[in-house]
This record gives sequence, C-alpha cells and structure tokens, in this order.
Amino acid sequence: MTIQWFPGHMTRAKRQIQAKLKLIDVAIELLDARVPLASRNPMIDEILPDKPRLIVLNKSDLADPRMTEEWMAYFTAQGHSCVAVDSSTGTRVGEIPVKAKALVAEKWARMAAKGMNPRAVRALIVGIPNVGKSTLINRLAGRNIAATGDRPGVTKGQQWIKVGTEMELLDTPGILWPKFEDQMVGYRLAMTGAIKEEILNVEDIAFFAIKVIASRYPDALSERFGVEEKERDLDNADEVVAIMEEIGRKRGCLVSGGRIDLEKTSGIILRDMRAGKMGRVTLETPEEAQAGEV
Repeated sequence: MTIQWFPGHMTRAKRQIQAKLKLIDVAIELLDARVPLASRNPMIDEILPDKPRLIVLNKSDLADPRMTEEWMAYFTAQGHSCVAVDSSTGTRVGEIPVKAKALVAEKWARMAAKGMNPRAVRALIVGIPNVGKSTLINRLAGRNIAATGDRPGVTKGQQWIKVGTEMELLDTPGILWPKFEDQMVGYRLAMTGAIKEEILNVEDIAFFAIKVIASRYPDALSERFGVEEKERDLDNADEVVAIMEEIGRKRGCLVSGGRIDLEKTSGIILRDMRAGKMGRVTLETPEEAQAGEV
C-alpha cells in the first residue's frame, strides 16, 4: 500500500510557515505518543532547521507509560526539550509554556543586558493532522479558540493565540508529507486516525492493527474481545484473519450464511483501539527507530 496525500491547503500551510519564521522564537512539535516517530513529519526539519524545538508527546493517556518514558529519553538524547501531555484533560499541559520559555532564556538574558524588555515568547505549533493540536491550543489558552474534531484537516488557516502574558502561539494546519515511502508509517498513522478513512482499505488497516497489538500486547485482545490466548504465527496472514473473525463472531458481525462481516469488524477494532479501549498501547519503540525499522 502506498498512501499519497497532500491536499492544497497543506501546501499553502508549508509556505505560510516559512514566511513567518522570522517572527518565531520556538517551535513546538506535537507528536502522537502512541506513534512518536511515524507522526513526526520529516519535512519539519527542513522547514525549521535552526529553531529551538520542544517535543510534545500528546495523547499520552492512550500510550504505554513505560514506552512514553523511553521515547522522552530518546528525544532528549537528540538535544530536544520534551514533555508528555494529555491535552484532553490538561495533564502536564502547564509545563509547555515553562519549557518554551526555558528554551529562549539565553536570548532573553542578552536582551535584558541591552536594557530591552523581553516580550512574550512566540511559538509556532506544528504537527500532522488529528494529533490534537487544536485541543491543546484551547487548553493552553483557557478558552475555545481553535476548531476541534476527531478527523484530520479541521484547522484550515493560521492564527496567533495568546497564552497568558508570556507566550503567543501561531497555529497552523496539520501537514502530512506527499507520500509515505515506508508503508509501515502509513499503516501506523492510519491506525491512529491521522489519515482520512476515505483513502484507506479499512480491513487492511485493522489487519495490521491486530498483528501489531497481538505481538506487543496480547492480553489486550483477550481482555477486550475475549480472544483465546494461544501461541500464534502472526507472520501467517490466515492466523491474523482468524483473530479478526473471532472478534467479529463475538461481536455479532454476521452476514447471510453465518459469514463474518470483516468490514464491520474492522471498524470496531479501529474505533476501540483509537479510544483506548484495548488499553494503553504504543505501536513503535526507540529501539526500532535506531535500527531503522520505523
């Protein structure tokens, strides 16, 4: 599967970001804590090569907490400041302005030495679609400013948003890159809902989801769906389909002749995973990233 996805508004967003770079002190890069590397747009490094970077792992309430700690250590080792948050509940969101201000502390000290009064930190917030950018901005601002939704492509334009008196945020539409050369990146993003479902085969994505979760969190399938725990060869496609069929049978996804409706079953699998009903799962590891497997 090759996913190609680059709507016109994303092209415009890239140009708009580049046009505003002179005004920006700090870049806040928002990632999905369940897929920190797959949700990291490689174009951002090209667009923001010299800006201090704060990595924010959002949706940490849905991710494996042990793996989130490992990812934070991974990004910190790369020289970035990092924090894991849950923008829906506000958990640790208050650390973002503090860490952003720390990134410009030396610059502000130089301004003060020249007798200049430091202004509010100007931060650009970037991330792929549906990573929770608008929800985070509303939480930081303390009011509903940015449009939110559970689908990608909600934010359409740029706007400056005040966060207290010490930070101003420039919101931008989510930007996906033109084509995923590694199909695993596309699958991981599809699992978390970062890609519009209209361009996907839902059964393929659910198949991949079951394969990943069965290998990393086998208890999740037995606890959520009552799937029998036993040794399985997950490289055998028939075994993965058998798990999907067992889930479909237990959920009553039947059509004439007692056959399993795999499309309906796939929808249930993906909705449950995205909502955290299979437990807190992380779909990639720093070790895989370092080995070039992500």
